[in-house]
Amino acid sequence: MQVSKNSRMAMIGAAGMVLGLSQVAAAGDDVSLAVLEIQGVPVEYDSGMSWLGDGADTLLGLVNAIDTLAFDDEFDGLVIRLKDAGFGTTQIEELGQALERFKDEGKKVHIFAEGYDTGGLMLASYADEVLLQEGGYISFPGMHMEEMYMADMFEWIGVKAQMVQVGDYKGANETTTRSGPSAQWDQNISSLLDGMYANVRSIMMEGRGLNDRELDEAMRVAWAASGEEAMEVDLIDGVVDLPELKEHLSDVYDADVSWVTNPYAVYGPAMDFSNPFAFMSMMSQQNTVSIDHPTIGVLHINGVIVDGDSGSGGLFGGGDQVGSRTIRNAIESMIKEDLIKGVVIRIDSPGGSAIASEIMWQGIERLKEHKPVWVSVGGMAASGGYYVLVGGEKVFVNPSSVVGSIGVVGGKYAIGDVYERLHLNIVERSRGPVAGLFGTQAWNDEQIELIREEMTDTYNLFTSRVEAGRDGINLSKTAEGRLFVGSDAIELKMADEIGGLDDAINDLADELDLVDFDVAHYPAPPSFENMIQQMLGGFIEAPGVAVGQSQIETTLRMLLGEERYLSVVDELNGMMLLRDEPVLLVNPRALFIR
Repeated sequence: MQVSKNSRMAMIGAAGMVLGLSQVAAAGDDVSLAVLEIQGVPVEYDSGMSWLGDGADTLLGLVNAIDTLAFDDEFDGLVIRLKDAGFGTTQIEELGQALERFKDEGKKVHIFAEGYDTGGLMLASYADEVLLQEGGYISFPGMHMEEMYMADMFEWIGVKAQMVQVGDYKGANETTTRSGPSAQWDQNISSLLDGMYANVRSIMMEGRGLNDRELDEAMRVAWAASGEEAMEVDLIDGVVDLPELKEHLSDVYDADVSWVTNPYAVYGPAMDFSNPFAFMSMMSQQNTVSIDHPTIGVLHINGVIVDGDSGSGGLFGGGDQVGSRTIRNAIESMIKEDLIKGVVIRIDSPGGSAIASEIMWQGIERLKEHKPVWVSVGGMAASGGYYVLVGGEKVFVNPSSVVGSIGVVGGKYAIGDVYERLHLNIVERSRGPVAGLFGTQAWNDEQIELIREEMTDTYNLFTSRVEAGRDGINLSKTAEGRLFVGSDAIELKMADEIGGLDDAINDLADELDLVDFDVAHYPAPPSFENMIQQMLGGFIEAPGVAVGQSQIETTLRMLLGEERYLSVVDELNGMMLLRDEPVLLVNPRALFIR
């Protein structure tokens, strides 16, 4: 259905609080681009909680924003930034059609993300240009689904499921009444999966200009691929570091580029302190670092390294998680602050995500172009933590700091036998050459070799970063997962000097001839709201309340003691990253040394 400009402008009201012009591009710029940031899963409608700042975009609001931008003469193109975005296939189709309408007006669409899964690639296929964050990842294995059949378990525990079904292909009762699918349901669900898979392929092939053979090859490569590998099979168009995105777009348009982020976002009225809810909203705002004097910046990388934003607790509570996006944002803030004359990176991490470690390393390389960057190791800089460390120019360690673990671990938890013992029958269906790789069953030799190849690539990149950053290091003595204390690391050229954070700060200040200077810590402190959540152990949340985690955490702390508990928690949280990616740079931390 074609919609006139006036009709689309009228739809702004239907989008709820999403739209309402707030900014304009600077006059005189050759090209003005709108930037839409999509974070999380778009919701179908406004739940009524948006006034509390839940951050969710409505699907209709996004579609209307794109349609309105198509006829807004202020903007020449659109940049969509995906931030941990998730989409259903139908949402992609609706957004994709809006993007097609946008392009019909002669405007270009660019999509940028730190990583792409199948849904992200599908949406990106509607764009004129698909860009990946330097050091990011592509995951496009195909489609996989699992069905659980509980009849045997129910019989085992003495439960009889008595269900009545009308319609042979309905299948809704089979989960509880059968040990496996009926022939009718098997045909039904298999045909549905075939149709869904065909739609995915159709969108990808049409958008990226691929034929069946080329798409199959792309999926074989891109079940877990770097940006360069994805470019070779035409899934994306380029790799660019986010801070260089505007420069890249200027080259694309051969003109100066300005942009406006979320141009139709609504900004609320000034704070009303007589309103307790308004006061609560103010207290949830993020803190910033204030600098008015020559300063040494300290960038803290503390905890398990994860993709996205930093947090605390993880699945098992207790430990900290440091996110690549949080660190990159902090780095950009430090680059822009002229009064920060140098930076010390303080690391206490067992590693974690290989992808996030690389993205952090890329950020440190960028930071070094602007300011000297030294490193101070606290308790540990192992695996991914050491990956980040080698970006620094000079490294301080304590005598008992643990460094190294230059190696890779990867895999999955094959829980098929657990289901069998519980008498839960799982039927798995896959479409795509490696779609079933992360199902419930154990890998065969061929699949293990596929994982090993990916891990080897990661290991080779890891060691290349180490050799580039640590002049004279001998990998035959230091790599393959070896661990060392700080005093031994000096002799092995894995670090430079013995000293703590204060030593590193003062030594860097001397190098810069700073006599009177301040110290500023990054990332910025958490908001008041986040601090309260952390004080409460992360188990009291709105709008629901969950206390189970607190009870488990308290029990484990009592049984294990504080030090043992934190060691085990960090190990469990680190290994749970296998839910999201098959290859990790994580060091075993469930070690308690008295």
